Amino acid sequence: MTCIPTRKRTASPMSNNPVTKFQYRVYQLCKAIPKGRVSTYGRLAKKLGSSPRAVGQALKKNPFAPIVPCHRVVAASLALGGFFGQWGTETPNGRRKQALLESEGVELKNGYVNSSFLFVNEHTHSQAQSI
Repeated sequence: MTCIPTRKRTASPMSNNPVTKFQYRVYQLCKAIPKGRVSTYGRLAKKLGSSPRAVGQALKKNPFAPIVPCHRVVAASLALGGFFGQWGTETPNGRRKQALLESEGVELKNGYVNSSFLFVNEHTHSQAQSI
């Protein structure tokens, strides 16, 4: 298990980029999404008392992938949404996100996740395992 140091909360021993408290909370909540399921930026934001854009920006900077599976977070419409700063299935990162989800058994049609794969039983950030 990889843990974020509690004193400095740096992304890795080789990095000087700090992980903010908000990012840490986003990453904990994201880590609770099981393989083969997705959640939305909005659902995570609601649990965190934040906005979907703030969640997306935190996930864009995720230094813990794939331990923190940011590819499992999609747009409210169940479109794939962004991935490492690129939006849509026509981009290299969008195709990578789609491939990761499909490798976990998530079904997509025309760039949208089948709603039966939506994870609706998210834990609160305090219940998620440490990163």
